[in-house]
Amino acid sequence: MRRDLAQLVCAVAGVTLGVLVPRLSLGPQVDAGPVVTLLFTLGFGVISLVSIIYSMLFLVIQFSATTFTPRLGLFRDDPIVWRTFAFTVGVFVFCITSGLAVGARRATVSTLVPGAAMVLTLVALALMRSLQTGAFRSIQLGHSLTAIAARAHRLFDDLYVRPYAPGTSPDPDPGPDPAAGTTTVLWSGPAVVIQQIDVRTLVGAARERDCSIAFLLPPGTTVSRGMTLAEVTGGDVPEAVLRGALETGVERTFDQDPDLPFRLLADIALRALSPAVNDPATAVESLDRIEDLLNRLVGRELSIGHFTDGSGRLRVTVPVPDWERYLRTAVDDVLYAATGSPMALRRMHDLLAGLAERAPESRRGPVRDRLRWVDRAGRERYPLAWPGGASPGGASRAPRRA
Repeated sequence: MRRDLAQLVCAVAGVTLGVLVPRLSLGPQVDAGPVVTLLFTLGFGVISLVSIIYSMLFLVIQFSATTFTPRLGLFRDDPIVWRTFAFTVGVFVFCITSGLAVGARRATVSTLVPGAAMVLTLVALALMRSLQTGAFRSIQLGHSLTAIAARAHRLFDDLYVRPYAPGTSPDPDPGPDPAAGTTTVLWSGPAVVIQQIDVRTLVGAARERDCSIAFLLPPGTTVSRGMTLAEVTGGDVPEAVLRGALETGVERTFDQDPDLPFRLLADIALRALSPAVNDPATAVESLDRIEDLLNRLVGRELSIGHFTDGSGRLRVTVPVPDWERYLRTAVDDVLYAATGSPMALRRMHDLLAGLAERAPESRRGPVRDRLRWVDRAGRERYPLAWPGGASPGGASRAPRRA
């Protein structure tokens, strides 16, 4: 909506200025004929920048999809793209409108008109330069990984505000008695991805009907016709109300999907470790960012899916990833793929070893399980390159295979 509104605002502003500015009599006056020619030239010259914008979009999207992951749309969603497009449209509309206004009614015109057109054109070129720089950065691995991590940091800081302290979080009032009956709400629309859930609206609807709503699908999940969307206890909430509180689309977004950054980084690492690419150094860089994000979450309270009303009664629950889920998404797939590369497997070992040291005791079990698996795989596959994999005399301590 912001993209469409920006284009509309710039177009309306271009028409308004194109009609009003030629009527001003400020400053020196010049012949209208050359000014009209200049305005039309600038207008059609600026609008040609739109083709360059789309060319860069296609280039970056195709490169990112084939080199990194098809789910990476950072440059496509960057505000500089649609803001540059909207401003370029506004400059085009201004130049054409003011050219028609000057040519139709005036023999002379203020130098303010060509001056304004030149200034707007220079601003459009500056935006174009920023867009070009952003496009070049978006096809670089380091910038893409940093952009994913930066968005993940903002998302984690918004969602997980409390430190992890087992047993200190008070349980909310459970809300309506389950004996009052539970109604299952099925999804009746086409297959879509749940991008955001408007919890505030749902809490108000549940409080109004004195019931509780338990979503069974978290943001980032694809829901198709006939799937169970939620269970309502103690009352009845129509599917239309639940669907009205959802923002859906065709792909996952960063808004309420904290599992997405790990999915993107793991996809980049998996593609780099595939036999067709065989680029373990890229996988190691992805693991660096994965370790950073896991360290950011290991000490935070992840159980944030319970929402109460003003009286403290539980009204809405939303499934959210737990520590085990984050490890599965971030580590497991890459862990098995990394067995074909000693560089990637050693980096995975260091990641898990450091995470096991920093994690609270209640969260160390899953990390240690994976660390033991990696250590065993490293000793068996790379006894000479793995720490402790060979004896001082050179004989491998790993068991021999037939």
